[in-house]
Amino acid sequence: MTKGTDMRDYRDAKAMAKAMREALAAQHIDITHSQALEIVARQFGLANWNILAHKIDTAAPDTGAIAFEGAVPIVRIFDVAKAHEFYLGFLGFSVDWEHRYGDNFPLYTQVSRAGLRLHLSEHAGDATPGGNMCVYMTGIRDLHRELSARNYRYMKPGLEDEGTRLELEVIDPFNNRIRFMELKDG
Repeated sequence: MTKGTDMRDYRDAKAMAKAMREALAAQHIDITHSQALEIVARQFGLANWNILAHKIDTAAPDTGAIAFEGAVPIVRIFDVAKAHEFYLGFLGFSVDWEHRYGDNFPLYTQVSRAGLRLHLSEHAGDATPGGNMCVYMTGIRDLHRELSARNYRYMKPGLEDEGTRLELEVIDPFNNRIRFMELKDG
């Protein structure tokens, strides 16, 4: 466990994989240790275990110093099919995991793409519809070409030159805005 908290983080990946295998085995579902490690890596929004293992190997020791990692915005959604059409179909994200407290309960899920993670929630109170977020990135021209080629019925985003940055704004079906921004050199 991570010092001073009951929450696990990526440094606990091997213990998490072992706990997952044991829990699945109790339900007569067998997966290999390698498969469990790959699943844990995806839960942290990484493509595979090798990337997570490298992150663990290069992590600074816990010295008690304050350090922030990337934020994960919670985005309020009202319709899973529309959210999937927009975030998966149009923007090209993948589902990392989904959670519901039971049948016919609201969805809480993580989607990710190229290091960006978002939590999509149907739960009232998790987030306010009509939110706005800025995402700094590289490769914005490629993203613009990709989105234009998808010919999404409800969104035809332009690429705007804002002087010191290029900006591409999308608005999801729930009026949440994402402003993708790439800083220009010089």
